[in-house]
Amino acid sequence: MSATKKLFVKTYGCQMNVYDSQRMQDVLAPLGYQPVDDAAGADMVILNTCHIREKAAEKVFSDLGRIRKHKKAKEANGTDKMIVAVAGCVAQAEGAELMRREPMVDMVFGPQTYHRLPEMVARANRAIGRDRIIDTDFPAEEKFDHLPQQVSRQGYSAFLAIQEGCDKFCTFCVVPYTRGAEYSRPGMDVVNEARQLVGKGTREITLLGQNVNAYHGEASNGGEWTLGRLLRELSEIDGLDRIRYTTSHPRDVDGDLIAAHRDLPKLMPFLHLPIQAGSDRVLQAMNRKHDGASYREIVAKLKDACPDLALSSDFIVGFPGESDKDFEDTMQMVRDITFIQAFSFKYSPRPGTPASAMELQVPEPVKTERIMRLQALLAEQQLEFNRNCLGREMDVLLERYGKLEGQLVGKSPYMQPVHVSGLPESSLGQIVRLKITEALPNSLGGELVDAPVQNRDSERKIA
Repeated sequence: MSATKKLFVKTYGCQMNVYDSQRMQDVLAPLGYQPVDDAAGADMVILNTCHIREKAAEKVFSDLGRIRKHKKAKEANGTDKMIVAVAGCVAQAEGAELMRREPMVDMVFGPQTYHRLPEMVARANRAIGRDRIIDTDFPAEEKFDHLPQQVSRQGYSAFLAIQEGCDKFCTFCVVPYTRGAEYSRPGMDVVNEARQLVGKGTREITLLGQNVNAYHGEASNGGEWTLGRLLRELSEIDGLDRIRYTTSHPRDVDGDLIAAHRDLPKLMPFLHLPIQAGSDRVLQAMNRKHDGASYREIVAKLKDACPDLALSSDFIVGFPGESDKDFEDTMQMVRDITFIQAFSFKYSPRPGTPASAMELQVPEPVKTERIMRLQALLAEQQLEFNRNCLGREMDVLLERYGKLEGQLVGKSPYMQPVHVSGLPESSLGQIVRLKITEALPNSLGGELVDAPVQNRDSERKIA
């Protein structure tokens, strides 16, 4: 048994990075590394980075500046060493620059190579010389083949990566360049990992992928499973009460997936389906390969299959060449569809993407004015949905303690945080039926209706 060492991991960005950080801990556990909540005194620090937003690399350098102080303090006595690593998409895109600008970084590795962490750590710990490591290959299939078969406990809700990479090449996005081509894990590998998580107490699993509904994993009979087929298999796992998936692309919503929303009570009636813009002209410039009419048609089919379904989305405001009319098309799309949650951002050029070289970049003040208008509309829709929940009964998975004494907080089928008071601590991890008595902009409050429920088929019937 290896001596216990302290491992601090900071995760930036998407849910896929959260999953990757957890699996890094699993990879390093046999070497004696145990997670801690503070970089001070840690034997190894990993920054698992995201490259989607503007100035992503600068945020990493800012954090490295703080970690440098911890490293110097730990090594001041000449015996202890802190290994500092930068992982993820910033490492993939700018690894050489990271090494050049920050000499105290020992390792840089991309999102497809962390299964080789034990080898990297051994090299970094060599007594003779200083071996700095850069590993930014793209073998997604090799990574999943070599990750530990056993997973650590994540909690009552857990992430499970089933698909990685992207072949869509939207003109604003760096993911194809940092995560590589689309790859889907074999179906039974996913099912077995889900069973392990449930065996460790997980009751809700969110399936992850850059284009999760493009999933086409190998089946045990040599064929392929779609996401819809995989969802049906997962729904048969005893003890798994809730299933979600993210992030989806409108082009990959097929009939099998729509039927899953109709047929599977465990599949939550909440879908994140990014559109990015409501203007067909802007969607074409983004290379989204769908238009507003097809998006509306997909939403109509989904809601016909599951009338309780509610949507969230992503929006980019101020894409190069976006006119006032284009922006108004986006506003009208939001009014027509209605979204109960959304992520909206001002466009920022990402180095190396086609959009960064486009002409007619929108002035910053115009982007600011537009994003404020869009976010006000989205906030109005979210609050209206929350208020419409008043008086309803919802099954809520209780996951954590609230801010007030005696308060527990859980998650509704629609991802809303819901707080309730007066329940024992043993209620954590249980699904309880609550009557919604309070509606706030970003959360709900409720009171107990009856005892905890198991596999309640009425989960999605929230009348």
